[in-house]
Amino acid sequence: MYLLVVEDDPAISRFLVKGLREQRCVVDLIENGLDAEGAALAAEYDAIVLDIMLPGMDGLTLCRRLREQQVDTPILVVTARDSVTGRVEGLDVGADDYLAKPFEFAELVARLRAIVRRGRTRHLSAVMTHGGISVDLRDQHVTVDGRPLSLTATEYRLLLHLMRRAGSIVSRAQLAEHAWGSEYDPESNVVDVYVSYLRRKLQHTSADGLIRTIRGMGYMLGTSEPHA
Repeated sequence: MYLLVVEDDPAISRFLVKGLREQRCVVDLIENGLDAEGAALAAEYDAIVLDIMLPGMDGLTLCRRLREQQVDTPILVVTARDSVTGRVEGLDVGADDYLAKPFEFAELVARLRAIVRRGRTRHLSAVMTHGGISVDLRDQHVTVDGRPLSLTATEYRLLLHLMRRAGSIVSRAQLAEHAWGSEYDPESNVVDVYVSYLRRKLQHTSADGLIRTIRGMGYMLGTSEPHA
């Protein structure tokens, strides 16, 4: 899943982002409502995890504004307001589900999967394809030329981000942020190492050569070229 997490509490955001990335999710983290609105309008997320108490614009206002602008991305509201009134407010402004803090991480993941399944009937394709690569976003199953491709969680996140940005240059820093978040050491060559792992697994398939190095800029998932 490609998720937008909107949470300003550093401890909670670290916990959420780390856990979700371990679940093979690609996660963007934003800490205020105003920036989150711009991100939600600019990208096609599978779901949004939205706190209510936010600087700039509260979560309920943000949710209502997104719905008014025809953004139908599934939204899971996460808040400390554990009351019937609070839940009703969230659902009334357009949230798809509501989870009170504190919560079990497994329940959050289950609720996300449920709202994404429901939301796909509105605007999301369950399968993403590019150049012989096919990713079933529901079960995170990857095939190439119809054959299963075994990937680690990190390899999956890198591949998914490249596929979402196919045809565009993705910097090493962007790939690192989606795969490792704040744990990434900018002096490390770990991005290059993992891209080489992906390339190796795509060898001898129709996707061989799709991941291109753009010197001094990063990587790009391009189109297939004939091989000698």
